[in-house]
Amino acid sequence: MPTTIAVTGRAEERIAPELGAVSLSIGAQGAVREHVHGRTTAAHDRVLAQVRELEASGALDTWSAGQLRVWSYRPWNSEGKQLPLVHQASAEVEVVFSDLARLGEWVGEAAGAAEITIGGIEWRLTDATRRRVQEDAQRAAVADALAKARVYASALGLGEPTPVELADHGMLSAQPMPGAPKAMMMRTAAEFGGGPQGAEFAPAQLVIEASVDARFTAAGA
Repeated sequence: MPTTIAVTGRAEERIAPELGAVSLSIGAQGAVREHVHGRTTAAHDRVLAQVRELEASGALDTWSAGQLRVWSYRPWNSEGKQLPLVHQASAEVEVVFSDLARLGEWVGEAAGAAEITIGGIEWRLTDATRRRVQEDAQRAAVADALAKARVYASALGLGEPTPVELADHGMLSAQPMPGAPKAMMMRTAAEFGGGPQGAEFAPAQLVIEASVDARFTAAGA
């Protein structure tokens, strides 16, 4: 009677990022609503002008800008006393660079403005590359599962294992866990410092992981 062998195959592919998505917030606060709105609007217009120049030069993949929001609130001090009204304005912008060298230069310049806060950099791949690398990882995970099954079969003195079931990790278990990862892309954030000389960062490689569960049968050699 054939012996059933169940294994999990895992693999990962590493690749340098192709895109860098910079998220930033443009905003100001103060006691006079008109001044706050004016400062934020001027900074917002400057940033969008720079972004359009970058887009025209071919340095960007995409970009987006949210609407300017203005609101007011009354803070409290440590003694429980309500302080005068404070007005605040902000707008969010995301700029996705395909030219990573220009990204560093621009982040250094942008970080020097008082109205701008850099939220971070997210390293990405293009959709076509991500699909290709993920498929490579999935194929490698299947090969890993087969290699493990062959080791177990050999250890038991059995012949070549024959695949009978294959699924994303967690799908073959008796009680699959909801949300178990099938293929995961890990992104890394850059550490950077602002200043007129530009930002310094080293984008780490992205890791695409894949896991599969498989069942094989093997009979006596």
